[in-house]
Amino acid sequence: MPKNVSVKSGLALGLNSGHKVTPHQPATKISRSKGRATKRTTFVRDIVREVSGMAPYERRIVELIRNSKDKRARKLAKKRLGAKAKVEEMTQIIADSRRAGH
Repeated sequence: MPKNVSVKSGLALGLNSGHKVTPHQPATKISRSKGRATKRTTFVRDIVREVSGMAPYERRIVELIRNSKDKRARKLAKKRLGAKAKVEEMTQIIADSRRAGH
């Protein structure tokens, strides 16, 4: 469906000639919302993280960050995951544990 739909006049002649119709609004595709973190999934992931703890490589990353070797931590995360965002997540975990007083 074209994006710039002109309003039809209901007359057979003229600039906006044609039958008056309400444009069809298709429902959003599931593929558009797939992967988005919902309230429930974030809750479940938090509980799983709390119960299972951290993976050995995550513990090593945390240890490297605590010893102020951020570059080495980033290299390890990139090698194991291909993602450096994990380092930020581990830094956040350290900050949360400090706030909690552990």
